[in-house]
Amino acid sequence: MKLSGFRDYLTENAPWLAAGVLLTFLSSFGQTFFISIFAGEIRAEFGLSHGGWGGIYTLGTTASAVVMIWAGSLTDVFRVRVLGPLVLAGLALATLAMAFNTWALVLPLVIFALRLFGQGMSTHIAMVAMARWFTATRGRALSVASMGYAVGEAMLPILFVAAMAIIDWRFLWVVAAGITLLGIPVLTRLLRQERTPQSMAQDHVAAGMEGRHWTRVQALRHPLFWFMVPVLLTPAAFVTAFFFHQVHLAEIKGWQHVELVALFPVFTGVSILSMFAAGWALDRWGTARMMPFYLLPMAVGFLIFAWIGSIGGALLGIVFLGLSTGANNTLPSAFWAEFYGTRHIGAIKAMATAVMVLGSALGPGLTGGLIDLGLGLEAQFVGIAAIFALSCACAWLGIRRAVRSL
Repeated sequence: MKLSGFRDYLTENAPWLAAGVLLTFLSSFGQTFFISIFAGEIRAEFGLSHGGWGGIYTLGTTASAVVMIWAGSLTDVFRVRVLGPLVLAGLALATLAMAFNTWALVLPLVIFALRLFGQGMSTHIAMVAMARWFTATRGRALSVASMGYAVGEAMLPILFVAAMAIIDWRFLWVVAAGITLLGIPVLTRLLRQERTPQSMAQDHVAAGMEGRHWTRVQALRHPLFWFMVPVLLTPAAFVTAFFFHQVHLAEIKGWQHVELVALFPVFTGVSILSMFAAGWALDRWGTARMMPFYLLPMAVGFLIFAWIGSIGGALLGIVFLGLSTGANNTLPSAFWAEFYGTRHIGAIKAMATAVMVLGSALGPGLTGGLIDLGLGLEAQFVGIAAIFALSCACAWLGIRRAVRSL
């Protein structure tokens, strides 16, 4: 698409695309890359080891994954302008809970709320809306909406890490709550003319395999879904673990934490380029050709972090992680719509999102426990790279068989 055509596309669809950007940006406050910058303060405040903090994070995130199976299907029933503000209000309350909670026993509940309303529902609502509202330009819409997440990932860690030098970490969570609350009237205004999910399902249907609109139960009975589970699980698990242990990684490498955080804008820049490239490619060729291979750069990135010792080498590793992360923000959401249709996309993607949230729960707990047992992050990164390669092989096998039904 030419630059002028893309500009016209943005102008014509500005309210809907901006709503997606806003939701993904505000999801940052429930994402691991944001929560983990407070890991040192949280562990010190509550007297937690790496494994203890990872276990709490796993418990809260796993619970949010279970609830997502039900909550995510609400996007097939309610408008974004109704559901979105409720989710953002819940996220604001969760950030306030992190700011004022002093009891370790309550910490899993706080993590549960942050992950459910932030990583889970805010992102899910945005991606389902883009997949449903756009058909021929689905890839571009998903890429634009994911920009909010990318901007948050680039700006918020370095801003909040710098602010912690002069401001109490708990007050910064109050700031996060204020930003989230400000987003509610903006979202409502953007979607004054939003169409209902039911009307969109009738007016902009796009069937999947065998010319059908698959229900969630039918999708779960189809082998393709289970072949795709490793591709959903592994990036969520291990990219989450990477950011979750960023303070510890900087310590064992001999870097200043702020040096590592300063690389995150590069990660975001590469992710954005990869995201738009993937969006353009899937609009042109579909997701079947890309899904089996897009995680291979991530495997290379983890190998680089396992073997390098300089912050310059970390820059190269960040670039490879960003290549897969950008594509991951676009391809899976389009994949479900392409293979299973759009009529029940909210319910099907809710299950897929639950799998990803479960992965983000398992990653920190597993890697944190292994650190406590004496298996260092660098050794773990080599194994993680191998797991990514196996996940790609599973996706290739599943899609090779299912693509004949498209």
